[in-house]
Order: sequence, then C-alpha cells, then structure tokens
Amino acid sequence: MTSSHPGQAERLALRLEDRLSGLPGVELVHERMAAWQAEAQENLAPVHVHAMLISLRRLDAINMAYGAAAGDGALEEIAARVSHYASEELDAPWVLTRAGGGNFLLVANISCSRERWQLLADQLSHLLSRPIAVPSGVIRLSPRFALIRTLAEEVVESMLERLGVALQAVNEQQGARLVWADGEAIPPGISTAQLEADLLGAIDRDEIEVLFQPQFSLEDDHLTGAEALARWDHPELGRIGAGALFNLAERTDHVGPLSQHIARKALWAARNWPENLRLSINVTPEDLAFESYTSQMLDLVGESGFPLRQLTLEITEQSLIADVTAAAQIMAEFSAQGIRIALDDFGAGFCNFRYLKVLPIHYIKLDRAMIEGITTDPRDVAILRAIVAMATALDLEVIAEGIERADQRDAVAREHCGYYQGFLRAQPMSVALFEKLARTEMERA
Repeated sequence: MTSSHPGQAERLALRLEDRLSGLPGVELVHERMAAWQAEAQENLAPVHVHAMLISLRRLDAINMAYGAAAGDGALEEIAARVSHYASEELDAPWVLTRAGGGNFLLVANISCSRERWQLLADQLSHLLSRPIAVPSGVIRLSPRFALIRTLAEEVVESMLERLGVALQAVNEQQGARLVWADGEAIPPGISTAQLEADLLGAIDRDEIEVLFQPQFSLEDDHLTGAEALARWDHPELGRIGAGALFNLAERTDHVGPLSQHIARKALWAARNWPENLRLSINVTPEDLAFESYTSQMLDLVGESGFPLRQLTLEITEQSLIADVTAAAQIMAEFSAQGIRIALDDFGAGFCNFRYLKVLPIHYIKLDRAMIEGITTDPRDVAILRAIVAMATALDLEVIAEGIERADQRDAVAREHCGYYQGFLRAQPMSVALFEKLARTEMERA
C-alpha cells in the first residue's frame, strides 16, 4: 500500500521553498546527488551528473528602474521558463534550485556529450533572453552560464566551487555568455584558505611530485614519450591532482612558481631518457604573461641537460586568449631552438582555427570530449575525420587524449591519428615506473 504522505525529498522541498521563485534551495541538490550516486553504486554503473549555474545580470538596475516587484516578477518568470524547458528537453532526473540572488542551479543525472549539454545551455540562454512583461514595462535579462560535468564521486561543495570560479571568469570576459568549469574536484574537509597556505609550503619544501603520462604511437603501439603532470600528497587529504593544484595556485597568484617547479623537476627526471622519447610540458597563461619566460625555460632546459629537440611545449586555447600575437612570438622563439609546440585540449573550447594559422604548431592534441562518442556517433567520426584531414593539409600530427578502451584506440587509428595517451595503456606514473616502462620498451624493440 502506497502512503499518501509526502516523501523525504518532497518534505525537504516544501521546507526550503523560496517564496520568490517557488524553488527549493541548493540544499536539495545534496540529497538528490547522494541518491543518484547511491543508485549508481547499487547498479554497478557510473553516475553522470551535469550542471549549469545560471546568473542573471542587471537585476539591481531593474529594481532601481522598475521597482523591487518587477525584479521579483522577473525571477518568477525565469524560474518558470527554466522548469518548463527542463521538463521538455531533459529525459532524465533533474532538479532546479535557487542559488541566491539572481542565480539558478540546474542539475541533471543525464548521460550526454559535452556538446549536447552546451547546446541545451545555448538554447536556454535564448529562451531566458526573451522580453519579460512586468506591470511597469518590459524588461530583458542577460543570462550567463557556467557548465560542468562532475567527476566521479565529486561532492556538491566541489561542484559549486568550480562552477562559481567559472561563472566569475565569464562575468569578467566582455561579451562572453557561457564557460565550462575546468580543473579537478576540490577535496572536502578543509578550507580553501588552508589549502592555499599548505600549497605554498609544499612548493618551498619540494613536496610536489611529477608524474608522467605515457604517449604511444598508433602505428605500432610503441612508447614515444610522456606528458609531465603533477600531484601533491596532502598530509590530511591524500592525493590532489594537477587540476586542483593549479586552481589553488591561481587563487594565490602562484601559478608561475608552481609551473616552473614542475618543469624543472620533469626536465631533470627526463634528462637520461632514450633519445627517441619526447617530454611534453604544459604552458600556462601566467607563463606566457611573464616577460622572461622564454629565456627562463631555455635556461632550465640547459641546466638539466635535456635535449631541446626532444621537448614539446603544450599550450591551450585558454592561454592564447589574452594576446595571441605575443604567444605566437614566444612559440616561434622556442620553435627556432628545435622545441616542438602542441595545441592542447583541441575541441574543448571554441576551436579558433586562426591559432592554427598564426602559431608555429607541430601537434594538435584532441580533447577527450572529442573521443567519447567516436565509437557510437557517426557525427563524432565525421568531425574527427575532418580535423585529421585539416591537420594533414597543415603538416601537423594529431594526438588523441583520453583513450580508455580498445575500440576508441582502433577508431582513432582508422582515422590516421598519429599518437594517443590514456588509461587504456598506462595511467600517469612515477618517475621510477616510467623509466622501467622505457627500459621494457627498448628491450622489446
């Protein structure tokens, strides 16, 4: 017999009901995400949580010009539009909450591509930008969106932290309306301020460890090199990956020292590698903004003894936004020394093809988002085929990231990508384990 009394979720929703929008508060997200994760564990299946943080600008101006009642009415209308849109478009469990002020949080337990979630946000943006009639006139709102695909077992606090950082970034960019939250989950249980202090001490005490993510040839599956990553074994929280590290460093304005620290350790660890193996080091926006970065990096390479011709510098589209002309000059100086340049995370942003024209690039690294649907969606295959054809015409090599299954490797091999990296062959490993792998590969050859 079914009870007529409301369940726990319904009671919580009623208790947290917001009088302005009729929506519960963010606390309800905790319960829903916990339920989704528990259900996934019970069914031995992965949980796919996507979220978008929607921020409405100009509310203060609207309240001043039309009165507080107009602002309240606008919030009610926005809540209704988002709820209706989610009901029509999302064929999976979802929850919409009020996140304070003019912010709304839409969270869905939905398995979809990055492109699909972004398309949903883009369509919702157009819907929310339509005029809203209020007693004193007609108003228009200008929504901004921060999007995220949560990581395995990521907690709500981490999701909100990353969405908040992304939303701040999109609000600071003139004309920007949508941005993806990047980086890794922020570990729970300790304040961000304490993490920042701990990080600065960890750099000074040389506690940041360098890992190597092996890269392989798709032609013969032989080891070709590795990308240098970082991890930090925090005394209380355990292991923290590179994404969270750089998020913290950015807040303390210490990205430059962290990046230099990682580059130095990687170069010294790789100085005795076989001459056929390449080392890839990531370049940050802060690196490119540093006037003496070129000479500083060349000095590090010279001190380590690592051959310049075996070094690859990986630069993301995000690093180029501030000043692509200056970045092109820096990359040209490195290229003249025999260093190769890779455009990293290709496909994760807006793929500005001008970068392929103005930068002295040798490699395109496909973001994992370009790989996820390649075995099931013909459109993904068509896009990959077009990218490879373009790269071939420009005399560029293509590296596929995020290869986790054999069918993904086979698919990118069929489309004539040159190299791959991912958990299928090897996870990021310590210096000692990578040296062992390199020796095994030499004996195999």
